[in-house]
Amino acid sequence: MVQARDIEDRLKKVVISPELSIADAIPVLDRAGWGVLLLCDAQRKLLGVVTDGDVRRAVMRGISFDQPCLSIASTQPIVAYAKASAEMPGAAPAISAADALQIMDHSHSFLVNQLPVVDEQGQVVDLIMRSDLVAQSDLGVSAVIMAGGFGKRLQPLTEDLPKPMLPVGDRPLMERMIEHLRQSGIQQVNITTHYLSEKIAEHFGDGDAWGVKINYVTEDRPLGTAGALNLLPNPDQPLLVVNGDILTNLDFRALMAYHQKNGADLTVAVRQYSLQVPYGVLECEGVRVLQVREKPRYTFLVNAGVYLLQPAVLAYIPSGQRFDMTDLIESLIQAGRLVCNFPIVEYWLDIGQLEDYQQAKKDMESGRLGS
Repeated sequence: MVQARDIEDRLKKVVISPELSIADAIPVLDRAGWGVLLLCDAQRKLLGVVTDGDVRRAVMRGISFDQPCLSIASTQPIVAYAKASAEMPGAAPAISAADALQIMDHSHSFLVNQLPVVDEQGQVVDLIMRSDLVAQSDLGVSAVIMAGGFGKRLQPLTEDLPKPMLPVGDRPLMERMIEHLRQSGIQQVNITTHYLSEKIAEHFGDGDAWGVKINYVTEDRPLGTAGALNLLPNPDQPLLVVNGDILTNLDFRALMAYHQKNGADLTVAVRQYSLQVPYGVLECEGVRVLQVREKPRYTFLVNAGVYLLQPAVLAYIPSGQRFDMTDLIESLIQAGRLVCNFPIVEYWLDIGQLEDYQQAKKDMESGRLGS
């Protein structure tokens, strides 16, 4: 087991009150970065566990984020029971790596990635992650970053620099994405380029400095967010397609597991978006008013610019013409193929306009994006 970690520091990041709302719990979940929160009372007695998967399911079920996070938690989670060490009085109770993996692998019909450890009183004394015990494997996915756009809405910043190369903190936007892909176990990255393509190639080269292999696909003319995929070498594994102008901490491993579990032909990442109408909305039937809703708020799931697709899906993309991912989704639906949605509960920002870019820099300064 990996021992070089601060147990108390980890617990401070993931232990929350069960009364905290789902809305307030989500940024805590994202900042902690472990995909799990432990719901405890004032004595740190474990009352429930909320994972990022629980929050994603809440999004798909339309549960109000004003609800306490205990309402979506597992109140009988899989736990390990600590063994006090006689040789080291006062030390954190321990469990062996072998025992922890045994519990994670065989307590459910699915693998568990987070294992709370409790003492005889049910108080949390540790949180063991699968990544503490075993090295992360290759994800078995190739990535495609769509970086050919002109970034017209971000001018004058993009007059001499492609949008994915705009700096966020001390690094270009796309460099952050490539590092996130590598950390997720993705080693092959394809970059589709058109506008100022040389700026991108000069910076990243063959990708060796970032621990990935980069292949450049240059569009002679813009082919849309899906059309350029036909220019790639025939893939033998799923393709993760990411717009080059987004910042996100999305868990790509969770996305892959979800995609495989559902047997999807294409999975599109979605983001919950709320819109409040600033007027009273009338529901009418002919001339008769049936109901008045004062300044209602409507919630939608919007396209977040991240897609995971099977290689066979490329056959639905016409060659040599403009074709967007939305066109591909429609074609697959019409053909009866399975398209699934995957809610993003992690940090996500689409840098489409100047105010979005300013927000990204603020989020970097505040620590929401990490280092």
